[in-house]
Amino acid sequence: MLSYQHLYHAGNLADLHKHAALATALAYLAQKDKPLTYLETHAGRALYDLSAPEAARTGEAAAARALRESIPQGHPYARALAQTRAAHGPDAYPGSPLIAAQTLRPTDRLHLAELHPVEHASLLRAMAPWPAATVHHRDGIAMALSLSPPTPRRGLCLIDPSYEVKDDYRTLPAFVAQIHRKWNVGVIMLWYPLLTGDPQREMAESLSTTHPAALCHEVRFPPARDGHRMTGSGLFVLNPPWGLAEDLARLFALYATL
Repeated sequence: MLSYQHLYHAGNLADLHKHAALATALAYLAQKDKPLTYLETHAGRALYDLSAPEAARTGEAAAARALRESIPQGHPYARALAQTRAAHGPDAYPGSPLIAAQTLRPTDRLHLAELHPVEHASLLRAMAPWPAATVHHRDGIAMALSLSPPTPRRGLCLIDPSYEVKDDYRTLPAFVAQIHRKWNVGVIMLWYPLLTGDPQREMAESLSTTHPAALCHEVRFPPARDGHRMTGSGLFVLNPPWGLAEDLARLFALYATL
C-alpha cells in the first residue's frame, strides 16, 4: 500500500519510543571498532518538518513536544535531535534513517528501503550527504531477506511498517523468524502500534512465544485527538544490545507522567 506518508505522524509519542530505543541500540553497537550494517524495511523520508501543515493537521508532534524535550541531553536520541536541528532548523525532526546515519561511522553500511515514490525521492535527497547509505526503491521485506546475512555481519534491522495492511499482523512473525534464521547475530527490532481493539495482541503473543529470550517493551499514552485509535507503542527486539532494557525502563517512567 502506497498511501501512507509519515509526515502526518512524525515526532509523535510512538516515534519517541521507537527512535530513542533505536538510537540507544545503535550507539551501543558503534562503541566497538568492528563495522556494522543497518537495514531498514520502511524508511520513509528520513527528514521531517514538524511545522508543515501535514504535521499540524494531526497535532501528534505537538502532543509529544514536552516529552521529547525532557530527554536528557546526553542521550543518543537527544544528540540526534540536536544535530538535525542545527543542520536544518528548529522544527526539523530526524526519522530513523537519519538517526542511524548520524549515529554510525563511515565504515558502517546502511540499506534503506522505501516503495512510496514521493517518500523515496525525499529519502534520496535527505541521505545524499551520507555515502555509506544505499537507498532502495523496492519492497523492504524482500530487501532485508535478500541481504541477510549482510556484510558486515554485525548490525541491526529495523522493521517499521505502517500497518495499513491488516495482513501485516499475520505475516510479520514469520518474517521475523525467517530473517533471524538467516542473520542469527543481528539485532532485529520490530515496531508496532497499540490500537483500540488490540489488533496487535495476537502478533505480539506469537512473537513472544516463538522467541522467549527477546525483549518486548510497550508504553501507553493518551490518544493525540478525539477518535485517534493509537494508544501506545510496542517494540519487539531479538538479540537486544546490553543496556537497552534499562534505557527503555527509564523512558517508561517518562511516559508514566503523561
